[in-house]
Amino acid sequence: MNRRRHATAAMTVICALTVLASPALTLQASAAPLPPPPPKKSLEEVRQEIDGLYRQAAAATDAYNLAEERSKEQSSELVRVARMIVEGREKIEDLKAKAGAAARAQYRNGGLPEGAQLVLTNDPQLFLDNAGRLKAGAKATNDLLGDMTRTQAQLDLYAEEAGENWTKLEAHRVKQARARTEINGRITEAKKLESELAAEERERLRRLEELAQRQAQATWVGTGVLAGLKADTTPEAKRAIAFATAQIGKPYEWGAEGPSTYDCSGLTQLAWVTAGRPIPRTSQEQWRLLPHVAIEDMRPGDLIVYFKDASHIGMYVGDGTIVHAPRPGRNVTLAGAGSMEILGVVRPG
Repeated sequence: MNRRRHATAAMTVICALTVLASPALTLQASAAPLPPPPPKKSLEEVRQEIDGLYRQAAAATDAYNLAEERSKEQSSELVRVARMIVEGREKIEDLKAKAGAAARAQYRNGGLPEGAQLVLTNDPQLFLDNAGRLKAGAKATNDLLGDMTRTQAQLDLYAEEAGENWTKLEAHRVKQARARTEINGRITEAKKLESELAAEERERLRRLEELAQRQAQATWVGTGVLAGLKADTTPEAKRAIAFATAQIGKPYEWGAEGPSTYDCSGLTQLAWVTAGRPIPRTSQEQWRLLPHVAIEDMRPGDLIVYFKDASHIGMYVGDGTIVHAPRPGRNVTLAGAGSMEILGVVRPG
């Protein structure tokens, strides 16, 4: 037994010494090859990625603004219906009071309806005198009962409408919350990408952004699109332009409608509201609901809608230029009307 234990211990020592005597084997086992680092993105690729993130945030901002607009509408509807419910209940109470007065009058007549009293009279003249009054009273009673029935039906309808409006309001609030989350997520991603750049790279990034816009504008102008455009416009458009250009230098903020910050459609909407022409809140709704005009017929004050999803909008001010609220981190500014992908043009008035 002791010999077996000694043999086991000896084998353990020999194995340990063998391992220690083989450093190359130990290093090979521990030095597994690391995956190659991901290739560093060029500054142009970073610019395109940041631009894409901000465009996604702009589209989500439109969804947020539309949900907010719908929430306001449904809240107004709820207030209107609630007021009608209160008025209906007051009317029901008034009708009940009138019905009670009729019942009390019958009680004062000995509990007999007027018709029975009339049949029991022995006076023919009294019968003739009261026949018309009885007929009128019966009609009034029927009208009263009919009015009560209709009012109660209206109350039921109002209650159902209030429930539907509340459901819609909650659905719009859910959409707002989702859009808010997406907006914040995309802006955070974009800011993170920018923050990872050195100060010199951030400046180069800004110059790259401006260069891409200038090149797009030069290509657009090179098509001869400005040749036939007219500079004259309406008094309302002039007021809208004056308001919009007066906001130059104010920061972009998603969902903002002024007076100190704006998003793109908040600026165009308030400019035209100030000019006396209310228009929809979001760039997508402005594109969908306002009259479309051909680019060759564009005039100052018209709105140019950008990208296939209508996620951005600016106001044409003449000479191939727009005023717009670009994106987070930028201020309301003038830019080339062709510096972004144009979807089309709409005319508020």
